[in-house]
Amino acid sequence: MIAALLMGRKGSVGLPGKNTMPVLGRPLAEYPFLAARHARCVDAIYISTDDERLAQIGRKVGARVIDRPPHLATKEALGEHVYQHGLSVIRQDAAQAGQEVELLALLMCNAATVVAAQIDEAAGILRRDPGLDSVVTVSCLNMWSPLRARKLDGEGLLQPFVPFEAFGDPQTLNCDRDSQGDVWFADMGLSMIRPANLDLLEQGLLPQKWMGRRIAPLKQWGGCDVDYAWQVPGVEHWLREHGFSETGTPYDD
Repeated sequence: MIAALLMGRKGSVGLPGKNTMPVLGRPLAEYPFLAARHARCVDAIYISTDDERLAQIGRKVGARVIDRPPHLATKEALGEHVYQHGLSVIRQDAAQAGQEVELLALLMCNAATVVAAQIDEAAGILRRDPGLDSVVTVSCLNMWSPLRARKLDGEGLLQPFVPFEAFGDPQTLNCDRDSQGDVWFADMGLSMIRPANLDLLEQGLLPQKWMGRRIAPLKQWGGCDVDYAWQVPGVEHWLREHGFSETGTPYDD
């Protein structure tokens, strides 16, 4: 079986209530739920949460609610551990049905930039290539190249976040945002993974160790998980460009 596992909690500090805030007239979390609901490859949907409002949104699409333990519902808790806990529940359900968990579509309640076709495409890639650990959505953001990243020193002045020597000969570097080639960021829209990635979590690459080591990109644009109010207009633009409006979705037909 292929299961979709969503993660969301109610105690957001940076943007309180972000998972259920209205975006084009729907709760933000409704979009990844719709993607999972309409993906042809998904056999079961789960939501790990401590938020009853998120649980209600999940139940509307037939999701099973996993009660998120208190120690996994704090701002210090890592998503990778929430996913491990969720997988243990999903495996129990699969075993009772005489099945095994083939793949997991990991989704976040604050990441609306995903559609059903991407979930199906990611599953197909992993099925065709058993050497891959995961397929994840990525967005090209050359303006955020690590070459341009800065940090404050002891005097409060800007210094390179990464020593320029890490990019090769500093004499070859310039201010062109594209000078280092395309810079791809995992945008958290979708991580389609093999369950073994969570069993062997410490072998995965930082910072999202659940992706394993052999990670294939599913390229898109404008993907992001919402943590700040200024991101919402960009997400609304993405949704409109993918067929969503206040009155309809691309799944309506």
